[in-house]
Amino acid sequence: MTPSIPAPLANTESRAAKLIREAFQSGRPLTYLLTSEEQRAGNILRDVGAVLNIPVSTWTLTSSQSPRSVLEFIAAHPQPGIFHLKDFHEPLRDSAEIRRALRDLYESIRDTGKFVVITSPVRAIPQEVERSIVFLELRPPDQVEILAFLRAELAGTGTLDETIEELAPALQGLTLDESRYALRRALAATGRLEIASLPALLEEKRLLINRTGVVEFISEGGDIAEIGGLEILKKWLLDRRKLFQIRDSLSQEIVPKGILLMGIPGCGKSLSVKAIAAAFRLPLYRVDMIEIFSGRHGRPEAAFVQACKMMEDMSPAVLWFDEIEMGLNSSEAHGEQGRLFGFFLTWMQEKTPGLFVAATANRIDLLPAEILRKGRFDEVFFVDLPLDDERIEIFRIHLIRRGVDPSTFNLQQLKEITTGWSGAEVEQCVVSAITKSRIANQPLTARDLIDVAVKIVPLSRTMKEQINQIRGWAFERAVRASPKSR
Repeated sequence: MTPSIPAPLANTESRAAKLIREAFQSGRPLTYLLTSEEQRAGNILRDVGAVLNIPVSTWTLTSSQSPRSVLEFIAAHPQPGIFHLKDFHEPLRDSAEIRRALRDLYESIRDTGKFVVITSPVRAIPQEVERSIVFLELRPPDQVEILAFLRAELAGTGTLDETIEELAPALQGLTLDESRYALRRALAATGRLEIASLPALLEEKRLLINRTGVVEFISEGGDIAEIGGLEILKKWLLDRRKLFQIRDSLSQEIVPKGILLMGIPGCGKSLSVKAIAAAFRLPLYRVDMIEIFSGRHGRPEAAFVQACKMMEDMSPAVLWFDEIEMGLNSSEAHGEQGRLFGFFLTWMQEKTPGLFVAATANRIDLLPAEILRKGRFDEVFFVDLPLDDERIEIFRIHLIRRGVDPSTFNLQQLKEITTGWSGAEVEQCVVSAITKSRIANQPLTARDLIDVAVKIVPLSRTMKEQINQIRGWAFERAVRASPKSR
């Protein structure tokens, strides 16, 4: 006897509850639920039990009833029920007698409306019972669970429901306990939960995410208006932003997947990624490929897979793979490197639509050809050294950012002096000139900028051959981020 299928639950049923309910409705009597959130698992089982009209009973390893006795109790129980066994993997792993008893129980309770759920923070399923148990992993709460949690936690505080709905995405990817800590931090900082509480919520999230060592939450944002030049790239992003915002109403093949930015160091790739997150109004996470392959976080393949899966739980978000060529290198196509590359290709095709991938590379010629074909990334952009007018625009941006009025300078005279400069070199010129003027306790002048500029040897001169090689590779393989050709 399997539970009857209830009426559609619409948006009131969480992803986790739906997963467990469907396992029960398929008639599977044994379920192994991998989770560190034991209390949450119990609440979900009670919710599912209420929907299916089945009571829930709980047993723990510290119970006075022995593991063998609880299995006998379940077998003899005359009514349907959900039996939650906490940490039952320990006796199951250590005792052949318990493994035999569980196999016997499987046969005796099948199609009786009785369901055994083992919850554990580790996966330890003996081979003897592996084919009899359905294995489920309890992923972090979705928005249905987060909203229900916030409404319960904030009941009586006068927090508007609209505010709760706006702040709920900030907790995406956290456990309910972690969300509770974030909520308390926000309430301690602002006294009540409101839109102004968002930075406090995100700070707790940053601390939790950064502990992984391979994924970093980037709190400082960017602004497309603060990017000098790159007009083609900026227009592409603003056009795709509209599609990304209505992704739930589009077929998955139309929803923007991501872009690959390659080019010369110091020309705005990282700033562009930050601007994408700001333009899409999404949090930004950075995966450090060098750190993944450092060996400090276990096997690189496992660390990379775990990072990608964790980011899916964080969606909607922008995921930044920094220096992606350091991890997916065409010269290392075998063994673990090959498996990691194969996983990435599949993952890019099948990942959740709410995750926009932005990858940056300085040496795109090192990447395997498969990753560059259409369908992996929506577009491959080449970020070259800024043109004359773009460099002047970058000078203006950095002067304004530091409180200097650029209209008092004749910046056009800097064009010839700064030929071949990167955006980073323009910024350093401004910083050095302002530093010099502050030391002298005098206002910044055009002369200060010129004096600093003539002493800078640009990267385009010291690494001329390598830059020409990058340009040659990109000429017919990538879309230029700036509208003019050289």
